Amino acid sequence: MSNQPSTLKAQLESLRQEGISAIAAADSLDRLEELRVAYLGKKGQLSGLLRSMGQLSAEERPQIGAIANTVKEALQAEIENQRQKLQAAAIQAQLEAETIDVTMPGVYRPLGRVHPLHSTMDRVLDIFVGLGYTVAQGPEMETDYYNFEALNFQPDHPARDMQDTLFLPDGNLLRTHTSNVQIHYMEDNDPPVRVAIPGRCYRRDTVDATHAAVFHQIEILAVDEGLTFTDLKGTVKVFLQELFGDSPIRFRASYFPFTEPSAEVDVQWKGRWLEVMGCGMVDPNVLKAVGYDPEVYTGFAAGMGVERLAMVLHEIDDIRRFYNSDLRFLQQF
Repeated sequence: MSNQPSTLKAQLESLRQEGISAIAAADSLDRLEELRVAYLGKKGQLSGLLRSMGQLSAEERPQIGAIANTVKEALQAEIENQRQKLQAAAIQAQLEAETIDVTMPGVYRPLGRVHPLHSTMDRVLDIFVGLGYTVAQGPEMETDYYNFEALNFQPDHPARDMQDTLFLPDGNLLRTHTSNVQIHYMEDNDPPVRVAIPGRCYRRDTVDATHAAVFHQIEILAVDEGLTFTDLKGTVKVFLQELFGDSPIRFRASYFPFTEPSAEVDVQWKGRWLEVMGCGMVDPNVLKAVGYDPEVYTGFAAGMGVERLAMVLHEIDDIRRFYNSDLRFLQQF
């Protein structure tokens, strides 16, 4: 009986050394878990040795128990240390496996392009913003008042027939021009006014090479004290020179219900005259409709079709090309 404690001490020390060596050699977390169960589990080697403590005297048990706790703590510490090493090694291996080689060619993804109508619209607006104009937008579904009456189109005015309007069942309509936004803007803002108005418009046109039922316009409006036709001509000239370069420009007398006097503007482009916009001084009746005093304020307006400008700038022969979604055409821009 006297040799029993010495034998247990030797067995515990041997277990500690053997366990630490085995744990240090573990090369995976699964193997490490197997060793933990083998040494420290309920049916493990340490538990088997401790079961023989029942043969010891009351004085010997605390001594052997203290040694057993030391062995258990040493094994647990070694297991935790090895677990951290294996986890760190696994993370490092994953990082190395997932590392991106920045010297390899990238995967090509085709980039989208700005549609030629949008790029033309942006180009026009950039010029007018540079001249001090604010961009404004308004409703595409409109009332007769804002689309016609407030713009000096009387109910029986023959110019209404020129618009070929798309009416809605409730009596409203799809706007035939962006001029309706001029009225909305002037109702909400006091002079001075300098505004550029882009947007879609709708007319019952038969679709062909130069006409579309849905098209885009950009209009400008300026209202202030003392504005004259000279200011209009100067603004139009600067705009067209920015857009087309230093090309000859001419004004031809024309008629619009909402401007008086009115003119069509042509630019000489590649050896021929091209009509690019209409313009004129704001009719006093339009100023009265929004509460401006025509004895104090004058104004000018101009409007152009975006499709027309894009066709001229890009030498496109058919307006329908803008809407066919043909990549062979669109990828040129």
